[in-house]
Amino acid sequence: MMNPASLMKIMNAKNVFAGNHPKFVAFLKAVFSGGIQEGTVIEISVTKPGEDAMTSNIKVRQSDLELLRELQEMVRNQ
Repeated sequence: MMNPASLMKIMNAKNVFAGNHPKFVAFLKAVFSGGIQEGTVIEISVTKPGEDAMTSNIKVRQSDLELLRELQEMVRNQ
């Protein structure tokens, strides 16, 4: 069980992140609103100042979906 103070700290950090990056948060909501299915490819690219971009991706597996469901349940139960 998660400590209530830790949960509040995480929720505050989430709210700050959402305030700093509203377009990204809206993007994530749009992507996840229809649910993620097995076989979905998630790609991320990171470009550090003065460096070339680094990109990686994953193809979502059933075990990944199970992990996401467990995390959602954990958050709901707090």
